[in-house]
Amino acid sequence: MNKLIIAGLAVAAALQASAAEPADSLQADTAFVFTDIVSIPTTSVKDQNKSGTCWCFAGTSYFEDEIVRMGGDSLDISEMYTVRKCYEDKADRFVRLYGQTNFAPGGSLMDVPYVWKRYGAVPEEVYTGLQYGEKKHVHGELDAAVTAYLKAIVSKPDKKLSTAWRKGLKGILDAYFGEVPETFTYKGKTYTPRSFADAQPIKVDDYVPLTSFTHHPYYETFAVEVPDNWLCAQYYNVPLDEFKAIVDYSLEKGYPVVWAADVSEGGFKWNDGVALMPKGKEEGDMTGTELSRWVKLSDKERNNDKYEFKAPVEEITVTPELRQEMYDSQETTDDHGMELVGIATDQKGNRYYKVKNSWDSNQKYDGFFYVSEPYFLAKTVDILVHRDAIPKDTAKKLRLK
Repeated sequence: MNKLIIAGLAVAAALQASAAEPADSLQADTAFVFTDIVSIPTTSVKDQNKSGTCWCFAGTSYFEDEIVRMGGDSLDISEMYTVRKCYEDKADRFVRLYGQTNFAPGGSLMDVPYVWKRYGAVPEEVYTGLQYGEKKHVHGELDAAVTAYLKAIVSKPDKKLSTAWRKGLKGILDAYFGEVPETFTYKGKTYTPRSFADAQPIKVDDYVPLTSFTHHPYYETFAVEVPDNWLCAQYYNVPLDEFKAIVDYSLEKGYPVVWAADVSEGGFKWNDGVALMPKGKEEGDMTGTELSRWVKLSDKERNNDKYEFKAPVEEITVTPELRQEMYDSQETTDDHGMELVGIATDQKGNRYYKVKNSWDSNQKYDGFFYVSEPYFLAKTVDILVHRDAIPKDTAKKLRLK
């Protein structure tokens, strides 16, 4: 009798183990399992909250990480100092151009280097930019107030501009951000914004902006045609395969990358921590039941169905021509600035870039997410890298070395 019980227990255990195996396999097929193969040290995830300042959070995080990479201290640098300085210079440009240009809170990847070189930088604890009763950045009222003020100025109700309008702008910015300190003390030393920036190992001219489009010659520069490129900053244009090779080389060598991209796609799933460009279903590949359901769906329902993925799926093949078509049709838009800080693979061997975002850390991967290579190739607008992170052959073609 005891032997029968023991045998029965053994069989039950074996059945339970065998039942568990499909469950594990199912888990692997119905969820993303990422393995980081390159992970660059980075400072803490920040939160831009309700402000259109992703470009500054991305660029500032990048410079923080570059300082660490070059052996400097781990710093928390003020984003709002940079935002404030860009507001001032954007406003000046807006007025000089009679209001016939873009004025918005957004910016480009080159804005942080621009402010760093022209005005310097300050620590976060010195200039938080939160002088208006909020604990986090909330810029709706500020943006509306500054925009309305500048539109009133360029309308010239007195037929000419007064000498007071810049003081008026300063008053608005001081009220929200706080006055900019001429000097400050940080860790026992006294700095100006200029001397604080100069004390860091960052050399702004060592950073190279790049993009990849077919409507301009390769290995030359052009001003990327997006509204937030208010500086008309010039980006080096390289073929798509070399563009990807630069990113891979940079990350593998321990250099982070600033990344501007379109995040309005259905395959961008922030809460799930992943961004894909699914290929979608082909009618010829469907069974009878699947096909009968598919033909009854509306175009919108079919599109939504394509993005209802919970695990790795087949993705589109991105060519330079397809990438250009998406840009020219404005299907690809300049939405968001982030930082690439690693490379990963999923359980099926697909490669991804690990991205640090600025939407707080209350998310699946604590403020990071994984973007597939097809998504990156299709939806990248431009990047910023250190010149030493560009492969020598490409750097030679760009006449950087």
